[in-house]
Parts: sequence; C-alpha cells; structure tokens
Amino acid sequence: MSVTRIFDIIPQLLEKYNKPNALAMKENGKWVEYSTQQFADTVNYLSYGLHNLGIQREDKIAIIANNRPEWLFADYAIQQSGAVSVPIYPTISENDLNFIFSDANIKYVFVSSIDLYNKVKTVAANASSVKDIYTFNKIEGAKHWTELVNDGKQNPKEKEIETIKNSIKPNDLFSILYTSGTTGNPKGVMLSHNNLISNSIACQILAPFDSNWKALSFLPLNHVYERMLNTLYLYLGVSIYYAESIDAVGANLKEVKPQIFVTVPRLLEKVYDKIISMGSEQTGIKKKIFFWAVNLGLRFELNGANGWWYGFQLKIANKLVFSKWREALGGNIVAVASGGAALQPRLARVFNAAGIVCLEGYGLTETSPVIAVNNFLPNGIHFGTVGTVIEHVQVSFAEDGEILVKGPNVMLGYYNRDDATKEAIDKDGWFHTGDIGMFVENRFLKITDRKKEIFKTSGGKYIAPVMIENKLKESPFIEQVMVIGENEKYASALIVPAFAYLKEYCKLHNIEFNSNEEIIKNAEIKARIIQEVETTNKTLAHYETIKRPELLPREWTIEKNEMTPKLSLKRKIIMAANKELIEKIYKV
Repeated sequence: MSVTRIFDIIPQLLEKYNKPNALAMKENGKWVEYSTQQFADTVNYLSYGLHNLGIQREDKIAIIANNRPEWLFADYAIQQSGAVSVPIYPTISENDLNFIFSDANIKYVFVSSIDLYNKVKTVAANASSVKDIYTFNKIEGAKHWTELVNDGKQNPKEKEIETIKNSIKPNDLFSILYTSGTTGNPKGVMLSHNNLISNSIACQILAPFDSNWKALSFLPLNHVYERMLNTLYLYLGVSIYYAESIDAVGANLKEVKPQIFVTVPRLLEKVYDKIISMGSEQTGIKKKIFFWAVNLGLRFELNGANGWWYGFQLKIANKLVFSKWREALGGNIVAVASGGAALQPRLARVFNAAGIVCLEGYGLTETSPVIAVNNFLPNGIHFGTVGTVIEHVQVSFAEDGEILVKGPNVMLGYYNRDDATKEAIDKDGWFHTGDIGMFVENRFLKITDRKKEIFKTSGGKYIAPVMIENKLKESPFIEQVMVIGENEKYASALIVPAFAYLKEYCKLHNIEFNSNEEIIKNAEIKARIIQEVETTNKTLAHYETIKRPELLPREWTIEKNEMTPKLSLKRKIIMAANKELIEKIYKV
C-alpha cells in the first residue's frame, strides 16, 4: 500500500499492523490502550462530525493540548476533512495566541485542560473567526470532543470524506506550525503531506524498528520533531505510549519499558546529573566502582577503537553499573534520539558506553524537521556531529559556511509571508538554515554556530558563541551558559552552575551549601568554576577566550520567557535582565 498522504497511514495500519495497543495513555492511574481499529474508527467518526459542522477545504483548526491519543485523533480527522491543522504550544502567551488566531483565521479549537480552555476562551472572545472550542477533558460548560464523534456516528459521511481524501494531493498543505523565534511575531511554517511523509520514511534508518516495539512520547506533539516521529512510529506499526507529563517520564519509562524515545539534550543532562547524584550518595567500594565505570564510559570510542583491554573492563562496568542505568529507563531501550540543541559529546560517549545508544540529529521546523541524523547503519555514528544527511536531501554551504538544504522535506513557505519565504528559500530552491556548519570525514554534518548569534568584539574579531557555550557545558560544573561581548573589548559569559553537582562537590569538600545565591558568592566555588572556564580557554583562539565570567543563582526557563519552547536562549531578554551584572563585567 502506497503512503503518500499522512492519513494513508491509517488503512496501512489496519492492513499490516492491526494491534490492541496502537496508542496508549494513563488515565486514573492505569494505562488505557486504543487498538488500531479504535484509532481508525474514532478518526473516521470525528472527520464525519467535522464535515457536519460545515468545515471547508483548507479551513484552519487549532490543537492546543498535551500529548495524548485525542491529539492524533483530532489531527488525522482534520486532515481527512480537508482542513488544515494548526498545532500550538500549550505554554503559548495570550499575545502570540491572539496573533495566530488572527493570522491563520482559526475556525475551531481543540484544547485539553481547563486552564487552556479559559486561556483560549479569553483570546477567542476577540477573534471573530473562532466559531467554537472543543475540549478533550470534561469541563463544565464546554463542548466535549466526543459530541463531534457521536454526531459522526449518527450521521456518517463516508462517501463525502472519501471524495475529499481522493482530492488531496501529496504536495497539498496539511499543517501550519508557528515557530516562536527569539524576537518578533511567530512565523507560520506551511508543511505538505509529502514534507512529513518523506522525512518519516527517510528516518527509518534511525534504529532497527520492529512492529512489536513501544515508544514513549513526551516532547510536545505540536513541535514537528515529535510529530514526525509519531508519524514514523505509526508507519512502522510501533505502539505509542504518551507520558503523563515531563516530570513523570522517569516513572513512565519503567512502566512502559519502551525500545525508543526522542528527547532534547537538556533532559539527558538532567538524567545524567541524577545518576551522578545517586552515585555520589553511595559509600566505600560501591562508590569507587561507580565512578570508575563513569570515567571509563567518558573515554568510550566507537567500533572497539579503545582496544581489547578497555572492552574487557567495559563488560565488567556494564554488569556492575550500567545495567542499572538501563533498568532505570525500563530495561528495553534500543535507541534514544536527541535533537533541538547540541548534545554534549561526553554524554553521547557515556550513554553509548552504557548500552543506551544516543543518536543526535539536526533539523528545523522548515525542513520537517530532519536534515541529518546519527543512525544504526554501519559506521552511522560520529560523536560531536549530527550524523549523515538523510536520503533524497542535499546539503550545501554558502561562502560564510551557512548550511543550505534542498529536498522533499523543505517547507512550502511561510503562511502570509511571501517576503520571509523569498528570504529563506533562494531562486535555486536552497533553504537557508541560518546555521553554520561543516562536514567531518566528508559525510558527518557538524553544526558550529548560529549565523544570527555570531557577533563582533570592538577589536573587530568575530565570536561564535554557541560553539564556545557547548564547550563550556562539557564541564560537569556548568548547567547553562551565555557568551556575551558584542562591541566589547573581550568575550565574557553568564554562567548558571550545575547546582545538583555543586551540592555533591560541596559535601565532599566540606563547603557549606545553604542556597544557590550564597554558593555562587563563595570564593572557592567561583575559583573552581573559573578553573573550568580556563580549561576551555586553552582550546580557543586568544580573541575568543572568556574573561571575567559571572555566576547566576537560577536556571533560565521557558516560563520566565528566557528560552524558547525549543530551549534556545532569548539572548536579548537575558541580557536586559542582567544589565547591571554585564556592566560590572566590562567596567574595567
């Protein structure tokens, strides 16, 4: 069966992978599973219900909800009814939501919780296009999504929906995803069925998938990264289990025992920090063995490059220590895909040494999203890179090193923004990513910086902050960092220490730790972190070296508008919030 439009996956699922647990989520403390047949029936009934509402071709319908089966039911039903889904981050501000409702002329909205319902209701009151809101949770006074399902059951429109489906072409618009940049209004990325399907099929190389596999899904489905992987899972018959929340991921991994999940480096960093923290609490020989294994893992090279003696030691470390790490992730993990930001090579090494294969990839919303990814093909992994370019996608480099992309994964353009589309996609069809990169060994793509974030010092030297930040974050003492120095005499940095690691360090060295604010003022701690900075400085050109860094007492977060949902730093906002500290750095 040929799958050329996303909704073609459903009949393929029924034909090839008819199973009792196509999708699952936890309700009232129990995992509730939906069979392939239930999935197909619900999508069909919901699409009939939408048709009965009077939905027209290319009407826009928003989904604002946590990951759950209903999210997919709504998404596929919207597609089948000929409408366009507009998935939106649940954490979106009312200002951005108001912009999207107006820009996309949203007709209907699906939401999950009461908080989201109230937020949407407030914004929708001023959006004349919005006709109604449907909720996934039962909320008093709100219309429940099952009203549409029941209407579709009672008034089926099978022939009408089939006619609509038959009229939809692979290159037709299926979804608009609004990217929240670090400045300005969000831009609506228009993706076709072929964009997402081609990307999903090309990413089969990621791991040795099997239809008996389970995947745990917890990154937001409104982001194209998790959405594409969900499409791939369904295409290959992998069961999808939706985590209760980001905080419940650890417990859900142990319950579901999945073979794969996708994540961002930030979560892997937290997993590693927690493991190290637990290891630090051990005593005597157990503690020595734990850190011997960790240090062994940090030296791990691929393809047996460390030699037979290292391999022999690694077997012992696996039995005594790393087997417990795998058990903490459910015991069945075959692969973890990481994207959205740079994965520290030390983490990739230690997790791979522990038998938890971490596959770093790279892409953008505009490229549906994957451009390159480390994978299970022979010699398909190279630490410190984002892997090889996927099939049917071409990568080239502009004179300044900017990565250019051409292929079936490149978006149709920005919604209502021909000017921005022309700026992003040149006359020869190359999409300009805004990222700077290079090939390693002529095949592995390496990202070295973000073009817009490169700045000049007053001495006229260019500084690539992301490259320096990634090097600094390789230190276990450093959680987050932002390199500064535009139009200044030298580069400096604002550093958020890894407080969980610092607590253990303070215990070992008998340093009092009463609060984050107090510890960053401790002369011994400041000196120790500056020592880490100096270690990085030795690897940098003289003009790139970090001078007079300052420590901050808390992490930057999405909630405080210091990071985008994709976990990119909002540099201007962070700089404005720390204006006095930055003035102190350069007041010499």
